[in-house]
Amino acid sequence: MIKKIPFNNKQSSWININTEDKEALKNIYAEYGIDDEIVEYSLDKNERAHLDYDSKTNTFVLIFNVPNRQKIDNHYETIPMTFIIKDNRFITITNKKNKYIFLEMEKYLDGNPEITIFKFLFSTLFLITDLFFPYVEEMNTGRKRVNDKLKEKTSKQNLLLLSDLETGIVYFVSASKQNVVLLEQVKTHQLYKGLSEFEKEELDDALIEAKQLVEMTQLSSQILQQLSGTYTNILNNNLNEGMRVLTVLSVLLTVPTIITGFFGMNMPLPLEKNTFGWIITIMLSAFLWFALSFALKKLMK
Repeated sequence: MIKKIPFNNKQSSWININTEDKEALKNIYAEYGIDDEIVEYSLDKNERAHLDYDSKTNTFVLIFNVPNRQKIDNHYETIPMTFIIKDNRFITITNKKNKYIFLEMEKYLDGNPEITIFKFLFSTLFLITDLFFPYVEEMNTGRKRVNDKLKEKTSKQNLLLLSDLETGIVYFVSASKQNVVLLEQVKTHQLYKGLSEFEKEELDDALIEAKQLVEMTQLSSQILQQLSGTYTNILNNNLNEGMRVLTVLSVLLTVPTIITGFFGMNMPLPLEKNTFGWIITIMLSAFLWFALSFALKKLMK
């Protein structure tokens, strides 16, 4: 559940806590002198990206949005991950959904064992942001595939696939925007002044990458919205066309109904003693039907 990894010539240590147990996390936090309030942040699945700093205990808490690799209801979502810096300890809180981030961080630390805590933090944020792009590209590929299917047939199933893509990209747009705001807050925080030039440079790189992600996700979201609007208009147009055809047919069908109804009255009528009266009635109905069709065709144009 707890893994400790020394780095920076053993001057600092990275402690990863892999748990979803609130009570266990409270005990661990008590051991390291961390406020219990942070437990709520650490295990809240709906927590927004933000930072907190307790000057009394010199505890820096940062919550960052990371992609959830497992689809939920056929679309991707994001989950928060907690990073805590206290004294010379770098603490991360993971669970089964974001544990893959820990594995990526381990690989990075193996190649940079002398890295400082804050440079490791900002490098991790850059790494997490970079992990979003394959999922966005996957959604873009899915959008093209669904678009091709919709061109062939605007079916309910294909429209639901498009809706799933829209839902997933909305989560990514929101998460990426929150991450950018968070990184900008770090730059305006008082601890920023105490960072080294290398750490500031790493933070700038993470912020640039996060802004690029926002632009990419927003572009994908706009394209999906445009596609959705286009196919909505197509469906509405098809519905209007169908209603127009039904309206025309109902109007045309009133012609023989009116004529047959007239000659069906129980009273003396023209042609009632004529042997060819029914033929004349049919011809009259057909003539009026074609005349009305021609008139409606002119009006519809």
